[in-house]
Amino acid sequence: MTTAKRKRMPRAEREQQMIAVAEGVFTERGYAAASMDEIAELVGVSKPMLYEYFHSKEGLLLACIRQSRSALREATEQATARATSAEDALQRGLLAFFEFIRDRGEAWSLLRQEMALVGTPAADEIEETRRQQTDLIASLMSGHFDAEDTLRTEASAEFVVGACERLAIWCERFPEVTPRMATEYAMDLLWTGLSQRAT
Repeated sequence: MTTAKRKRMPRAEREQQMIAVAEGVFTERGYAAASMDEIAELVGVSKPMLYEYFHSKEGLLLACIRQSRSALREATEQATARATSAEDALQRGLLAFFEFIRDRGEAWSLLRQEMALVGTPAADEIEETRRQQTDLIASLMSGHFDAEDTLRTEASAEFVVGACERLAIWCERFPEVTPRMATEYAMDLLWTGLSQRAT
């Protein structure tokens, strides 16, 4: 990484710059080893200014996770907005998820650091990301499956999220697996069961 030259910019833009740099440092070094001094230097600001924006290193990490969660939700919602069937909605949503992992590797890395953050607010934020995706999938399913069987719909959504999370981690070991290939693998298994409930 290279040190960014400090320049005047709007607060919101500066905040985004800080988050982007911190995301890279947290990913490269891990949360525990990451230094606010290094992040401040790379952004080109003083450490007190970094604390003024985020109050603590954990506050900065939480901001990174929340931004990643928002970006993932936006990508998934945009991808599924024009779905024409249950199968199409699932396929579009899965592809958006796997493309997010490919294109936003550092953001994904933060979202899967859960075991190192157990018992912290950051772990709660990561679980909230999982809940966000589960709720989104359940909402999509409710438009294509039996709306009265809400428990089964929620259980199915949990299964989809859990399975895709593990598949995404597996994909990290095989960079030759493209987002479309991962989507195909997931659809082969998931849609076999879900298709029986499609209306």
